Formats: sequence, structure tokens, C-alpha cells
Amino acid sequence: MKTIDNIPISKLQRTSKLLSTGAKVGVNYIKYYGDKLTKSEDDARSKLNENNAEDIYDGLKQLKGSALKVAQMLSMEKSIIPQAYVDKFSLAQFSVPPLSPPLVIKTFKKYFGKSPNELFDVFDNTSVNAASIGQVHLAEKNGKKLAVKIQYPGVAQSISSDLALVKPIAMKMFNIKGEGSDKYFKEVEGKLLEETNYNLEIAQSEEISNACKHIPNLLFPNYYPEWSSDRVITMDYMKGEHLSEFTAHNTDEIKSQHLGQALWDFYMFQIHELRKVHADPHPGNFLVTENGKLVALDFGCMKSIPNDFYVPYFDFLKTENIDNQEVFRSKLYELEILRVDDSKDEVEFFSEMFHELLSTFTEPFQSETFDFSNGEFFGKLSDLGERYSNSKELRKMNGNRGSKHFIYMNRTFFGLYNLMFDLKAKHIKINNFITLNSH
Repeated sequence: MKTIDNIPISKLQRTSKLLSTGAKVGVNYIKYYGDKLTKSEDDARSKLNENNAEDIYDGLKQLKGSALKVAQMLSMEKSIIPQAYVDKFSLAQFSVPPLSPPLVIKTFKKYFGKSPNELFDVFDNTSVNAASIGQVHLAEKNGKKLAVKIQYPGVAQSISSDLALVKPIAMKMFNIKGEGSDKYFKEVEGKLLEETNYNLEIAQSEEISNACKHIPNLLFPNYYPEWSSDRVITMDYMKGEHLSEFTAHNTDEIKSQHLGQALWDFYMFQIHELRKVHADPHPGNFLVTENGKLVALDFGCMKSIPNDFYVPYFDFLKTENIDNQEVFRSKLYELEILRVDDSKDEVEFFSEMFHELLSTFTEPFQSETFDFSNGEFFGKLSDLGERYSNSKELRKMNGNRGSKHFIYMNRTFFGLYNLMFDLKAKHIKINNFITLNSH
């Protein structure tokens, strides 16, 4: 893959890169209007989406940082954005051009005061994995095989300005109106800033791996603070396939079940026992070892779940709360989905919409075991997402709904459901984490 010799760091450089991307998108629309004269509306729109996805991703992958991270987040919203964007933006998970070897050495020296070869016995200047905020290199020290993650230059400093640049796109995609939108963007900005603090990531990694080491078939790397800094992380090299590579060829149902149970227990234990969660459940953050164990990586994006959100959010897991209109609506107000200034029509519309969404969304919790290979369940989730993302009625209303905590909690659950579906995990014991915790 072609490498990058420099990354636009200043606000001016990054803005001009996005403006040139915007100009390409403008040209695509001109082509689209021409195509409509000779092709069907669906064909013309499909071509427009392909061209725009290609050009937007091309611009973002050169910027790296939070702009690319937003694309990665959007790639998980399969029911909200067109498939062409999902396909392109999914590449942001583990397939972006890495920094060139000279830039790697220069960046490492800047962060550490030494070149990597002064610190490690062996260091491979060519990255094995490049993503949105950093890239990974193989190294050795005292006979131990290591993975060294190096943050891209300028990423931490450009988060606020990057988010301001992509804000108009995100607002349009998620039907967020100007009024009241800041709390959502502040939540994303705060999490992205945390992800650039590698000292915090090491502390979070050690805390979660120690708390979850009792979960069967789940592994974590060891971390090495003495060979790390606020922009470099050194950990054990863990051998395995990315979860998406594994699911592409796996036909072993027993292995799927063991991996799925480990993944599900990992998330349920964090949420209900630790009241925090690894809020970045995409396939690039999980490996499958040769002997069928699940490896959890990258604890930069951890979400703490405050009690005043946890209680009403998980009260929706009980059908008696969903089916009792009075209780249901009171929970919607607690979670800021309904607002005191809503009109009668808005109260009716959002109550009905969330009743339908939550009745489907909480299905896995209504029985002792669940079959995550069930295409019907995922079809319903996808249809609901598509229907509401295209709803003309919803567009007329103020779409800023729900507590800011929804952003990462919903992202966590949709990401987890998608991973469980990709694994085709059957017979998953929903409350297994309670049994594990009691031993």
C-alpha cells in the first residue's frame, strides 16, 4: 500500500483538503443531474453515492485523525447511510495508507526523545495496521514480541477544528438541528480527545483486562508503561485474525458459540458490573486466535455510564415497562427523548417511534438464550432504521432527541449486535455474566 510522507496538520491545510473534497462532491452532483437524463433515478443516485463515498473517504484518509474516526463511526450505522458509504468507510477500521518509514522514525523520536531502534532490540519501520488515530508496528525486546502503536502527528491538536468541519455532514445525516446539538458534539469531542491520550488508554486497558480476566475464552495483551508515552503504546503482540476475516470463512458453529458467548459476557459484565463499556465494538478491535479464543484490543474509547442514565435505559429491558404507557412515557422524559415543550403530535410520534424501536431492540433480553444468527431480527432492526432515516415526518421535527449518553451506548449495542450476527452466534446465554461473576 502507498505510504504517506506528511499529514496536513494546520487548520488551514486541513480546511483546504476538505474544501477540495467538497469541490469533487459538487462535480459528482453535476454528473448526477446529467445521469438522471439518461438513467433511472435509482441508478443515478446509486452512482452519486459511490462517487461521493469514494471522494469523501479519499480526502479523510489523508487527513486521518477525528475526521477519519467519524467515517469509521458512520460505517457502523448500516441502517442510516447508503451502502456505498458503509463499504467505503468500513475501510477506515484497518485499511488506510500508513506513514512512511522516515516519518515514523521522526514521529517516534518527537514523542519519545529516542529513535525506536534505541529503545527496542528489533523495530519494523513498516506498519502492520494503520487506522484513524494511530498505526501499529512490530518490535522485539528481550526476546518478547511486541506491538507498538504510534499516534499520527497533529491528531490531538486538530480534533476540535476537524469536528467543526464535519459537523454539517453529520448533522444532515442524523437529522440534528442547530438548536441543542452542541451537547452531542461535545460528547463526541470529549471521547475523541480521550482516545488521543495513550496514558489514559493504558490505565483503562489494565483496569478492564484485570476486571474481566475471569471470562472464559477471552484474552488481553499485557501493556508496558515503561516503553509507552502519551502518544505511544507498547503491548504484547497478539497473533490472530481480525474478527471480520475470521467470520468470512468460519463454518464451525461450536467455535462461533464460544466466541459469541465470550464477547457477549465481556460486554454485559462491563455494563452491569463496572458501569462502563468499551464503546468501540468494530471488528478491527477483536482478534480470533488459532485455538478459538477472542482477543480484545484498544481501550481508548471507554464510556462511563452514570446511574441516572443506566437505570431508566435498562428499565426498558422489561416488557412490563415498555407495555405500560404511563411508565414508558415517564422513562422517555427521564432519558430526554420526550421534552416538556413537545406538542401533542410530537409526544405521540416519538412515543410510537421509540416503542417500536425498543420493542425490537430489546428482543435478545426477553429470553434466557438468543440466536444472533437470526436474520429476521436483524432485518427488522435494519428496516426500522431505514424507515426512520427516510421519514419525512421526522425531518420536520426537532431530531435532537435523547440524553448525550445515547450516542455511545446505542453505538455500543448496534456494534455488538452486528458482531454477534457476523459470528452467527447461537444459543447465547443472555445473563451468563451473573453466573460467572458469582464464581
